Amino acid sequence: MRKRAGLARAMALDPEILFFDEPSAGLDPLNSRRLDELILELRANLGTTIVIVTHELASIFAIGNNGVFLDGESRTMIASGDPKQLKENSTDARVRAFLNRGEI
Repeated sequence: MRKRAGLARAMALDPEILFFDEPSAGLDPLNSRRLDELILELRANLGTTIVIVTHELASIFAIGNNGVFLDGESRTMIASGDPKQLKENSTDARVRAFLNRGEI
């Protein structure tokens, strides 16, 4: 509920860009999915650009249409593009491993 209220306050300012830092942190899977759906609805209805920092694969694949992957050591971009495409086709093994984690 607090996250939704914070989102409503941010939207009241009619921003061109919304930034989210780990928006589903502390939420159970059901409420994480609901928040993802709300973010998608905002993007579709308001045309707002949304930038999300997350490690949650479900959110990455549900919301993301253009991802940027960073290397923490070199502090450089190692891949960018549609997460669904990068999952299979990234030339960087770390990106493929990250996007395929949890699969058997």
